[in-house]
Amino acid sequence: MKAINKNTYINMDFFNKTGKMALGSRLRLLTTKVTEDASKIYELYDVDFSPKWFPVFFTLSECEASTITEIANEIGHSQPSVTKIIKEMAKAGLVEDNLRSDDKRRNVVGLSKKGIVLAEKMIKIQCADIEIAIDGLIAEANHNLWEAIAEWEFLLEQKSLFKRVEDQKKLRESKDVEIVEYESKFQPVFKSLNEEWITAHFELEDADRQVLNDPEKHILSKGGKIFVALYRGEPLGVCALIKLEGSAHDFEMAKMAVSPKAKGKNIGWLLGQAVVSAVRELGASKIYIESNTILKPAINLYSKMGFQKIAGHPTPYKRCNIQMQLDLNKTK
Repeated sequence: MKAINKNTYINMDFFNKTGKMALGSRLRLLTTKVTEDASKIYELYDVDFSPKWFPVFFTLSECEASTITEIANEIGHSQPSVTKIIKEMAKAGLVEDNLRSDDKRRNVVGLSKKGIVLAEKMIKIQCADIEIAIDGLIAEANHNLWEAIAEWEFLLEQKSLFKRVEDQKKLRESKDVEIVEYESKFQPVFKSLNEEWITAHFELEDADRQVLNDPEKHILSKGGKIFVALYRGEPLGVCALIKLEGSAHDFEMAKMAVSPKAKGKNIGWLLGQAVVSAVRELGASKIYIESNTILKPAINLYSKMGFQKIAGHPTPYKRCNIQMQLDLNKTK
């Protein structure tokens, strides 16, 4: 166990046990260690300075004056945070505010004479020494932390750690999902899931009642299919594939409904893929779908599957305000 100070320790045995799930804790401890050293470094150069001031101080050292908003945008801090730091620096005599009397609404700040002198000392001497010291640390290490941080920042900007964990959770839980074809015993759940979903956003229409009350007559007997998603044996999602006659499209994907308690288990995507596979097996290619733009997760799912917006088809549903199609001949 290596001591940082009397209150903080890096316990490598602990992190070996927790693995990567303690990444945040480990980074906080490393930040604490670096910040403590930074405070000592300022003392080394006889500078009365708080490490948390540095981003604001450096920004002001590069320009004559800036507003709180401009500084906050530059360093990625909140405006209240920057305001607090400015007040602390002003108390230390390093900055002056309200530098422009022509516009009282703009809180413009800049370095004081004392701040300018300190900036020259810090940037030219202290920062140069720190730069060399860190370069030496990088040379001793097997991995370049500075470059790795930049790479991680970029990657996490593209896809956050939360989203990456969420995707992994979906992938793991989706392995417990089984997609099966409809049997008469599933009619109650086919009806209840769709009624629950529709009435949560819209109102049940006559066209809904006909299909939900007798799916064998209105879907299966006409060459369609219904798929049921079982999560650990429990039916939690349904989706229909309706054969279209006299249409430019072969089938309609409809009546997709997933239980709220199945959220995050990728069931909508798995049902959609079952529909696409069935259409391919039937030798067809064009799938039609109707929806409403307030259902953003659903629209995102359809777009992810490759559906594109179209218009002009008659619909029996008042709630429909968007029509989409997927041409499998264009997605091979």
